[in-house]
Amino acid sequence: MSFLVITIPVTLLLSAVLLALVIRAAREGQFEDWEGPAARMIHDDDRTPEREGDPDESGAGPDHLSD
Repeated sequence: MSFLVITIPVTLLLSAVLLALVIRAAREGQFEDWEGPAARMIHDDDRTPEREGDPDESGAGPDHLSD
């Protein structure tokens, strides 16, 4: 019986914290667009594939040429 003295308050505290986190997330609008990120990933319009060693990414573009 003595374990209930610890377990019940801890469970109630944990439940209250989780409920507060869900309410905060709902107020911030995190549950509004469920399909948007998935659709953006599928309909990505990258015409040219990314390549390794692209000069624009390495910082060796025309602005970084030494004389």
